[in-house]
Amino acid sequence: MNRNIKKIVSYCKRKAGTSDPFAIADQFGILYQICDLQFEGCYMFLKNHRYIFINQNLPEHEQHLVMAHELGHAILHRKENCYFIRNKTLLLNSKKEIEANLFAMELLLSDSFLEEYKEFTVEQISRLTGYHKRLIELRIHN
Repeated sequence: MNRNIKKIVSYCKRKAGTSDPFAIADQFGILYQICDLQFEGCYMFLKNHRYIFINQNLPEHEQHLVMAHELGHAILHRKENCYFIRNKTLLLNSKKEIEANLFAMELLLSDSFLEEYKEFTVEQISRLTGYHKRLIELRIHN
């Protein structure tokens, strides 16, 4: 699973020429909208089209994280609808949520970034990036 996700993320970054999840969505024809929601974000597969919705009230940094997570669902779990709810989705242990989280972290935290900060603790990387410690641990240990 982990090696495949790493390869898929690498392919997405190469094809789009960036690690920006919004640009990757554009490259792959995944439609997205930033709007007022009661939750952080969601991915929906409707009438053979992929849609991602991101809460406009999130800080830009969190919008990128939620977008990367939902992009993971769009690419890895194409036909399944998924919702991102703060402090629930990040910590869920279901296979699909772990895969979406790993996809997001592979996309947002490059190998070169981790190499540059290899002397930092998980806590320090978490503070530096603003990502939850469990996400950093997932990225480092996979």
